[in-house]
Amino acid sequence: MTRTEMEADVAIIGGGLGGVAAALAALQQGQKVVLTEETDWLGGQLTAQAVPPDEHPWIEQFGCTSSYRRLRSEIRAYYRRSYPLTAGALSEPHFNPGIASVSKLCHEPRIALAVIEGLLAPYRAAGRLTVLLNHRPVAGEATNDWVDCVQMVDDRAEARLTVRSRFFVDATETGGLLPLLGAEYVTGSESAARTGEPHADPVARPDNVQAFSVCFAVDHIDGADFTIDKPDNYAYWREFHPDHWPDKLLSFTAPDPRTLLPRTRTFAPNPVPRPVVADQSIDAGDDDLWIFRRILARENFREGFLRSDVTLVNWPMIDYWGGSVLDVDDTTRIKEIDAARQLSLSLLYWLQTEAPRPDGDTGWPGLRLRPDITGTPDGLAKAPYLRESRRIEALYTIVEQDLAVEVRGEKGSVRYPDSVGVGSYRIDLHPSTLGDSYIDVASAPFQIPLRALVPVRVRNLLPAAKNIGTTHITNGCYRMHPTEWNIGEVAGALAAHCIRNGREPQQVAVDGLLFSEFQAELVAQGVEVGWPRVAGY
Repeated sequence: MTRTEMEADVAIIGGGLGGVAAALAALQQGQKVVLTEETDWLGGQLTAQAVPPDEHPWIEQFGCTSSYRRLRSEIRAYYRRSYPLTAGALSEPHFNPGIASVSKLCHEPRIALAVIEGLLAPYRAAGRLTVLLNHRPVAGEATNDWVDCVQMVDDRAEARLTVRSRFFVDATETGGLLPLLGAEYVTGSESAARTGEPHADPVARPDNVQAFSVCFAVDHIDGADFTIDKPDNYAYWREFHPDHWPDKLLSFTAPDPRTLLPRTRTFAPNPVPRPVVADQSIDAGDDDLWIFRRILARENFREGFLRSDVTLVNWPMIDYWGGSVLDVDDTTRIKEIDAARQLSLSLLYWLQTEAPRPDGDTGWPGLRLRPDITGTPDGLAKAPYLRESRRIEALYTIVEQDLAVEVRGEKGSVRYPDSVGVGSYRIDLHPSTLGDSYIDVASAPFQIPLRALVPVRVRNLLPAAKNIGTTHITNGCYRMHPTEWNIGEVAGALAAHCIRNGREPQQVAVDGLLFSEFQAELVAQGVEVGWPRVAGY
């Protein structure tokens, strides 16, 4: 195996949304950056995992960083510049390519990828950013609570790379650096005795992790037959009826996440155009599965451009909770991901052959996988959508009592003195590996405390994704797209701030004067650290 070394000011391991935001923030502060990614696409849940953004209802006005707003604006600009939009779509200031109910901006993964590449391009041209795709971390070294290096492997080239850096940022989807570096972390659900949370488990269950999903995109061509080969495990998934599920998993009836009562969704490709409201604070939006995560709506484009809408499948039926991919060996991890892929393919086959139709018939053979959308040969997303990660033992752990409406009432969420950003989403936990059903709890718009981004011990390692100091419960609202971007942006900015000023994150987090200086820098670069008064909260 070929062995090489590389040095940087900031090494960001993981190229998801948090990793990209961290890289941009550090680069804008003049640092030399290495950004690595396990797949061949940057962008994480927005691209390689094929998950359109889950956002709060005020996203067009406030509640995110200015750089995240630029990402969204550039995605819209790409469509306006390159696609044959109708006059109405062109004039729509909040243009939504898919006119979906999940988000005010539901779009193709490749467009987000193109925009992300464009944002990073000037720094690559200047020689200050090195991007290493298809690289995964396999080892690390630390001395006296200081990370010296991380070793990466490129399996395609059979090459091992040692990255040395002044700061390391863990932006992996699993908190993958934490065990490699001996950093303290938590997995699964904590005990109520530890967190005091109303919805916490009586005892700690480290293996109790949220379901993950392998997403895919489809369109529908009337009169055609794109039925895939029957998946190997179809018979198993066809009959699978979980104890906490009202019907077989492969059906249109599933629990309502907020009430746990049975609710039957509808599905019919290419429905007649109708007004769609994208506001998950009012309604989850998944009653009509075709519209729920639609990423291209024909009505937005000139007549004849699209034969069909394109919709992204990330539905309750493909939530896989058969096992975790955290703290398991490679063989087990591969087995669990393959089982999730079999579940997704089984749902597609069921939709094509056996699903009940509104007209009384069964199956839509015209449903067509879109591998060109996901960038894969088989049409499934490049990577599984992982909702839960290892989480650092942080200086402060965010708990349910900080933001749950049933606890906080009209007071709103806790105002942290060390706020470095904001977010808003319901506490939304999907079924988990040890048999829990949904936990879906109303939460007030919240802040991100810097202490939740600072490890208790390691001095030059920062989290930048779903691996901050949340609990199993609060991870359910801190894991969404704009919040992950905000977290990553702060991690990159903090690493640069510490390098410039000869400080360590723990110092900035606990010293009021040092924190105020850092917070002022964040505000100057467009990070919102507080919420305006929002009606209803």
